[in-house]
Amino acid sequence: MTKLTGQQIAGEALDGWVLLLGGLHTRIRTGNFATGLSVVDAIGAAAEEMDHHPDLDLRYTHVDVRLTSHDERGVTERDVRLARTISRIAAETGVELESGSVSRMELALDTPSHKGVLPFWAAVLDMKDQAENGVDNEVRDPHDALPAIWFQRSGSEEPRQRWHLDVWVAPEQVRPRIDAALAAGGTLVDDEGAPSFWVLADPEGNRICLCTWQERD
Repeated sequence: MTKLTGQQIAGEALDGWVLLLGGLHTRIRTGNFATGLSVVDAIGAAAEEMDHHPDLDLRYTHVDVRLTSHDERGVTERDVRLARTISRIAAETGVELESGSVSRMELALDTPSHKGVLPFWAAVLDMKDQAENGVDNEVRDPHDALPAIWFQRSGSEEPRQRWHLDVWVAPEQVRPRIDAALAAGGTLVDDEGAPSFWVLADPEGNRICLCTWQERD
């Protein structure tokens, strides 16, 4: 099954869902644990019937859902179908799903030679090198509990910030987050990469990127 582009996914008009880091995400506002458990049970039954299984995170007042097709390293039609089924389950249960509060984080290490340091981070964090999947500058937690780490090529001049965060959000959340960051004393360092990413810095100059799926296909 073919991996869908970000624009194709946007064209599906999946209310309450957002594309972040190769997966469809939503947050189902259940209000209490018992309702959340019943929603998880219903999703589990639907997933078994469709033979396609989401990542579910059950919390006291909500359930987070992530859909991805691991064989394609991205979102396919099977994920879209399951997303529509989950949306229907939420509607029938009388709960809402939303994506505005959902984000995903990865860590970026700036390095002039990632091959020299990647094995260390894979070993100390017990992560898996993604080279066999065609990505030679990234390590991931096989259990998806820790943020992925990717290694960004940089110069070696000092001093320099070596680590920075990449936070993936829904496109409509970028402006509110930038405004809030500026109001909190931050600065917008670079927006040349927009709408794919914006670089911001805190009052001490530590940087973070706000990232979206846009213009990445």
